[in-house]
Amino acid sequence: MYKILVIEDDEKISKLIKDRLERYSYIVSIAKDYSDIKGEFIKEEPHLVLLDINLPNYDGFFWCREIRSISKAPIIFISARFSDMDQVMAIENGGDDYIIKPFSFDLLLAKVKSVIRRTYGEYAENDSKDIYEVDGVYLYKSQNIVEWENNKIELSKKEFSLLYILITNLDDIVSRETLLNELWDDMNFVDDNTLSVNIGRLRSRLEDIGIYDSIKTKRGQGYSMVKTW
Repeated sequence: MYKILVIEDDEKISKLIKDRLERYSYIVSIAKDYSDIKGEFIKEEPHLVLLDINLPNYDGFFWCREIRSISKAPIIFISARFSDMDQVMAIENGGDDYIIKPFSFDLLLAKVKSVIRRTYGEYAENDSKDIYEVDGVYLYKSQNIVEWENNKIELSKKEFSLLYILITNLDDIVSRETLLNELWDDMNFVDDNTLSVNIGRLRSRLEDIGIYDSIKTKRGQGYSMVKTW
């Protein structure tokens, strides 16, 4: 079943949308924290977003860009604003479709079905699964990007792989042999210093976004990552 996130601050409209879509076996959640829509998206992992333009704090165009920075999940704008410019801005900011309020539910359902049909095939995966989060640190696996407090850096493939292994084993020691086996297919061509150099580079890159001293060297054993952010 497909999951839909409704980002609409009119409680009556959002509940109506939720009730009607759930009758057609969609799993529907309504955004609650309008100061962190990106966080709501990551938490819910929806296949589709229904997004209003007029929202508290930041408008729908802003949040569409934020979602687009981490996911290709389709976004349908729902708004009472009907000018051509609003619809152009919706498309230019990453929207997939636009519905003008008031609208019939039959039209909404048809557009939801159409966008989902175009976007997802039988074996399609939800690309929001590419996001791994630990206490505010976000790893975007398909892009080799790590984010902390809105600061992003793109790592090399090996740097990102090292970080992912360490952070998914937070507080545990990961042996040098395990890291080498995970990162290099043929260890015969890997100098003993290679891992140390890559760990040093990763530490430096993390410092660029404000994460210090999180990767610890365990002499004679390997490395561990601890929460210092």
